Amino acid sequence: MTPTSSKTPWQFIRYILVGGFNTIAGYGLFALLNWTFAGHSTYSYMYAAVLANLLAITIAFLGYKWFVFHTRGNYLIEWLRCLGVYGSSMLIGLIGLPILVPFLRHYLHRPEQASYLAAAIMTPVTVVFSFLGHKNISFRQKLSGENSKAG
Repeated sequence: MTPTSSKTPWQFIRYILVGGFNTIAGYGLFALLNWTFAGHSTYSYMYAAVLANLLAITIAFLGYKWFVFHTRGNYLIEWLRCLGVYGSSMLIGLIGLPILVPFLRHYLHRPEQASYLAAAIMTPVTVVFSFLGHKNISFRQKLSGENSKAG
């Protein structure tokens, strides 16, 4: 499949499907790790968030490369660009969590659930940011004047 043939409405549908799967997998990883690390530290949810994000980034990269954008080329370079986009997205989440968790702990009847709700609130923010980054950075199409040799 050539890079231009994947620019169809199906590409967006594939993006939503892969992204939806990855969002569920990433949140599930976070929930599992958060539960596993609970009680070890006041900020155990931060450790869970970092580890879950790194695992989810790699899963998403492969899904987007193989099923959405159908790019050819150096896996390492594309993974590093993808890591940059998701890393930036992860930073947004890591900045948002310590703001939201104490706030939610104060107002929830079950404060132990604050980190789960905070992660759910941050998810749509990071999804939009990531989509724009992947479209324009991670899997950008080469301009017609650039060398289009697959590697």
